[in-house]
Formats: sequence, structure tokens, C-alpha cells
Amino acid sequence: MKNGTIHILVAIFLSILNCDVYAQIAPDSSAAYREFTDLEEALKFPEQVYRLNLSNQKLNVLSDSIWDKFNNLEYLSFKNDHLEEIPQGIGNLKNLKVLDLSGNDFTILPQSLAKLGNLREVYLNDESKINLDQSLEVFKNLPNLKILHLENDNLGTIPGSLLMLKNLEVLYLNNNQFSEFPMELKKLKNLTYIDFHDNQFKLSNQNLQDQGFGFRINF
Repeated sequence: MKNGTIHILVAIFLSILNCDVYAQIAPDSSAAYREFTDLEEALKFPEQVYRLNLSNQKLNVLSDSIWDKFNNLEYLSFKNDHLEEIPQGIGNLKNLKVLDLSGNDFTILPQSLAKLGNLREVYLNDESKINLDQSLEVFKNLPNLKILHLENDNLGTIPGSLLMLKNLEVLYLNNNQFSEFPMELKKLKNLTYIDFHDNQFKLSNQNLQDQGFGFRINF
């Protein structure tokens, strides 16, 4: 066999080998759309987990150390898990964009959540024990937090720390106990939409526009 032929065959072999190796290490393009619902399964290949939905589960105490493994996690839900404490380690989820903590039994959020620079949307619905004024202060310096859900939280007034969320654009306050519109929300200059349905008052959007409000409201 001539040297030229040997070189060609070697080149072909190396090309095939490289393709095979790449196929094994290249991320699955569908991984970002798969939703894991079992923590043990997710921990087998944590770097491939983008969405982790642990809602409606009887979770034991969650270790802080496991969250360092989920480098690519973008969505996390503990909805209706009745957790009495939120793991500090969640603050290490640098790529987290959506966090659902609705329906739990904790009183305050851990300070570590202040490190979630990419966090865009937070759900704090159906919270019976939470100190919202203290908890929302954790988010005051997050640049990308645009959407906040405070639904069915038995609110009759606006927590003072809510007004610190200067980048907030969408706010859900439906199913609460407001008897009048909280005019202090006008301080949130970037607010564009509020959901206020199923509260204890009615007020037309026109009345609000006349007072200089620039956001749209769903009553």
C-alpha cells in the first residue's frame, strides 16, 4: 500500500474518531426543554439539567451542597412542597431565571438569593407564614428581576421592600385583600402591568390614567 493511501486512510479514521467523540460530549439541543421531576435522576447528570420541577413532593431536608452541581439550571420549582426552610445553596445557581417557591411554610428567604443575578421571575404565591417585607428585600439589587407573583398571600397593603424592586415590570397581586388601590406603586417607574383581579375594590383604568399611572391593570 502506497504512503499516500495510508495517509488518506489515517485521516479518514481520525475524522470519524473526532466526530464520535464530539457526539458523546456535545450537549443535546433538546436538553434545555426537558423537565426533570426527580431529584435523584437529575443528580446523575446535573450539567444536563435546565429545568427542575420538584413541586408537590414530600421532600426531605435539602442539602446545600448539591446545588453547586447544577451549573446550567434555569428553572426551579418547589411549589406546594411545604418547606420550612429554603436551602441557602440555591444562591449558587448562577444561571437561574425562574424560581417558584409558592405554597411553602418558610418565614423568610435566605440572603444567598441576592446572588442570583440572572433571576427574572419569582413566584411567592399561597404563602401563609412568610414575612414578605423582610423576604423581598433580598431581591432589591437584582438587575434582571422583572416579574413577581404575590397571589393569594392575604395582602392588604404593599410591603415596603417591594418598592425597592426598581426594575420590576410585571406584578401579580390577584386574590388578595386590598380594599383600595395602593397608590405607592406609582414609585415603580418600570412597572407596565399589574394583575389585581379578585381583590375587594373596583376602579377603572381611566381613573388611574387620570392620576398619571403609566401601567396597565387587570381588575
